[in-house]
Amino acid sequence: MAVLGVCLVLFLAMTGLSSATYCICKDGVSDSLLQTNIDYACGAGADCSQIHQNGGCYNPNTVKDHCNYAVNSYFQRKGQDPGSCNFTGTATTAQSISTQSSGCVYPASPSDAGSSTNSSSSNTVFQLGPTGTTTTDNNMAIVTLHQNKNTLLLWSLILTLLLLGPTFFRV
Repeated sequence: MAVLGVCLVLFLAMTGLSSATYCICKDGVSDSLLQTNIDYACGAGADCSQIHQNGGCYNPNTVKDHCNYAVNSYFQRKGQDPGSCNFTGTATTAQSISTQSSGCVYPASPSDAGSSTNSSSSNTVFQLGPTGTTTTDNNMAIVTLHQNKNTLLLWSLILTLLLLGPTFFRV
């Protein structure tokens, strides 16, 4: 029975759900400060292509919505570092974004935000292993591994079956 409890704890720890964290601009901030946030985030590594005209997040075409997208992209690309969602006190973290338009998808994690460098390539085999991203910037190579959630679930299930299989499948 103790083995069952340990396996259950292991399984839950390995497959635990994580909630998304976003960075958004605060309400009541002037459009000029919001624009300053956009300019800084887009110039410092955020992917702002989606808030350009014809981009998936261009509409609603408001400074506040564009600010939300830009500071969130910056925040995700900085690995959700709490200090990267301050913008002189004009931005904050949130668990959801209420103003996403139908064609707009905000990055919800650092791996969703992509790379903030010049070029990258990603490879995985059958979507079962961790994905690896090789990034080059200023003649330096950076390798980042991203854990695939399906892999975690698959290995947790396999481990649980291996440990509990003999208990459940006795003849």
